[in-house]
Formats: sequence, C-alpha cells, structure tokens
Amino acid sequence: MQRCSLATLSSACTEQLADGRLWAQDAAVALGDLSTGSALSAPLDALRGRTVLVRTEDQLAAALALIETDGIARRIVLCPPDLVVAHLPYVVTTAAVDIVITDGGRDDIDGPRGVRVVTCARTIHRAAVDRAPQHETEWILFTSGTTGLPKMVVHTLATLTGAIAPAGGLAGSVSWATFYDVRRYGGLQILLRAVLGGGSLVLSHPNEAAATFLTRAREHDVTHITGTPSHWRRALMSSAARAVSPAYARLSGEIADQTVLDQMRSSYPHAKVAHAFASTEAGVAFEVTDGLAGFPVSFIGPNDSGVHLAVEDDTLRVRSSRTALRYLGNQGEALLDANGFVDTGDVVEQRGDRYYFVGRRGGIINVGGLKIHPEEVEAVINRHPGVRMSLVTARKSPITGSVVTAEVVLAPDSEQITDTAVVARTKAAILERCRATLPTHKVPASIRIVESLPVGPSGKVARRNG
Repeated sequence: MQRCSLATLSSACTEQLADGRLWAQDAAVALGDLSTGSALSAPLDALRGRTVLVRTEDQLAAALALIETDGIARRIVLCPPDLVVAHLPYVVTTAAVDIVITDGGRDDIDGPRGVRVVTCARTIHRAAVDRAPQHETEWILFTSGTTGLPKMVVHTLATLTGAIAPAGGLAGSVSWATFYDVRRYGGLQILLRAVLGGGSLVLSHPNEAAATFLTRAREHDVTHITGTPSHWRRALMSSAARAVSPAYARLSGEIADQTVLDQMRSSYPHAKVAHAFASTEAGVAFEVTDGLAGFPVSFIGPNDSGVHLAVEDDTLRVRSSRTALRYLGNQGEALLDANGFVDTGDVVEQRGDRYYFVGRRGGIINVGGLKIHPEEVEAVINRHPGVRMSLVTARKSPITGSVVTAEVVLAPDSEQITDTAVVARTKAAILERCRATLPTHKVPASIRIVESLPVGPSGKVARRNG
C-alpha cells in the first residue's frame, strides 16, 4: 500500500493551488521550498524509524519539523510550550525518544544518554532530500488541563485529518490565521488545514498583542481565522478588531455562549461564524454554523461523516475514526469506554430541540451541597451589555464550604470603566440580572471589576478555584 505523509500530501496540493506560506512574527517560509531543501541540521535518513521529540521555542520551527518528519519518523512527540521541565525525563522515557528536535532556544533537554539533538531552523536550505514516506507515523500529543505527570495520547495523520476536506474542495486560495499555538491540538488542526489545502497560515506569538496580530492578519489577506471564545473576547476589545474582514471565523475549545456569537456576527457581518467541538482525545466532533449556542438534538447518533455522538450520564460521548487511538503510558488507563466512545467530560443539558454545554464535570463548584457550573453563571453575566468577559470561581466559606465569586472585564468602549459611580451601578445591574435568572445559590456573593482575565497557553481562560 502506498504511504502518504504530510509533506507528500502538501506537495500534491501545492501543484493545484497557490504555494503555501507560514508567516511568523518576523519570518516566513514557502512550503514549496521543502521539495528541494530542508530546515533540519541532519539528513532525513538519520531520522527514519526513530522517535523524535519536537521541543522548540518557536512555532514556525515546530511546524517545519512536523512537516519534515511525518512519514519519516516512527513516532513524533509534540511538546506544548508550557511543558514542565521536570517532566521531560518522564516524557523521553515513556515515549522512547531517541532524537530531540530543537531550534536552539531551549537548553533544558534532560533525558537518558543516547538522545541525539537535531536543530530545526526557520529557513530552508538547499539539500538533497528523499521524502518518500516509510512509516505511518504515530503523533503523540499532550492533553490540556492536566496536573501532575502529563497525559499523552496517540494519533496518526489519518485521525488528525479526518475532518479536513481535500484541497480540491476549497474555492480558491485560503489564508488562515489562528490565535492557537500549533503545538496543541486546536492549533495543529489549523496548521494541517493550511498545509493540506495549499494555503497559508499566519502564526501568533505568545507575547503579541491582539491588535498587532490582527494587523498582521490583515497584511497577509487572511480569509479564515480561528481561536477560543476567550481569544475572541479579547480580540473584540482591541481597536484592531475590525482590521480583518474574514470569510470564515471559528470558535472552539471553550463554551461559545450566545453573547460572544452575537458579538462575532456583529463585528464580522460578512463572515461565516462557526463554533466547533473538538478535544485532543475525541478529535473534531462537529461544527455549528447556525449562529446559535449549543447544538441541535439531531446531531446525536451516527452521521454521514462517521461521527457518532451520544449523551450518557449528562456528558457528551464521541465515537469516530478521528479519536485518538490510545493513551501512551498512564498505567493502562483506557481512552475508550466499552462501546468505543470517548467520554469528553463536558456536561450538556437538553432544552427543547437543542443541547447546551453547561460546564466541565470536574469544574463544579459545591455550595452547601448544591452543584454549580461556573460557565452557566458566566453566560448570564456576559449577557449584560457593559460586560466583555467574566470568570466565575469559588471562594472558601466556613458556612457553605464555598461561595460563588465573579471577576468581570467591562466593555472598553464605555466610560463606565473609569467612573466609579457607573461601575457601582453596573455591578448592581449584573447582580440584579443574576438574581432574576439564577437560583439563589448560583448568584455571585461578590463581583470584582478587573482590567483583564488570565488566559492560559491553550487559549482558555485560566480557572482557579479556592
């Protein structure tokens, strides 16, 4: 059977469409140049059949390393940028790493002897390369939101690209931009879409202001742009929010409530605004394009794309050819249940002919024995016209164990931010809205106005319960 790899599929695509480019903050690479060159310091033959750990400081270098080694290496371990240094020996040993690919920006590789270091530049030098794939490479990705030793799952190019339409299905040249980091599942999906579609991709930088990134996206004529709801809430606060006029804008990774969807539709009236559900374990499950939060009940069950959704014990389950194959390590923990479904841990609630996400099973706040999903309180707060985003957390209470508290970022285009009397009225109006909508135990005991909320490396608002 003829094997395919990311590089060979990309080569086939660029013969049909415009030559794709990867745009970083201060560098760019034409993917077509890989047909006659390489960004690696070692010949590809030295990597054949090996297990490579991609641990770079820079996203562009990581992207090039992935493209070059798929089909060549037996296994690729893709390190997220925030991997704890102390966990590196565990990762190296568990994945049986024998080659580390770095860009010279990290000096914290600490594994068993015999691990060779290969560098990957952000430029492509001319070299004799044989890109004929010899392996169905295993892609090892890290799940988000875990504590302790990292949890790793095994994918293949086939499972990772199961939701990506062939290049021939794209109408003309597509230029992508993403707030995600390509070393995580969400960002990797966009990298794969760009590369396999023969398009281009504008990469974000972790220290880059939203306004700067959006301005760069405009300079590169971006047509498709993606991020988490938290990414988008912050972006829509930027003066450059209207700098781009995408044909397609997508949210994923967190609950997309109706408020942020309406804000997106208002800011980008000519765009197809979609929100998708995907996770590292479950893969891409579905996309919703009707402008409404949640998803139709009709999505439950098997569909024509081979994805089967189910709801059991109030959580969404996913079975498809896009799910990860298994966990790597983790002492025999099963990825799939007895019926082949991934339990996503995302709690859903049916209201009429639609399911709505209400929160994570592990993120519940307990107030005197009553359960609260912080996301459902945030959705109510975010509906206030003076609010841009909010974060609901728990505060310890000697009486009820915990009480609900909220931090709120106000809309930037209002004088209420600096007027203390207006701020007080806004807080009172938010509480009144909560009392009118929510049961008493879900109403915040306190509201604090803040300038910004912490967003983690995965692009999701950083939740902290105390």
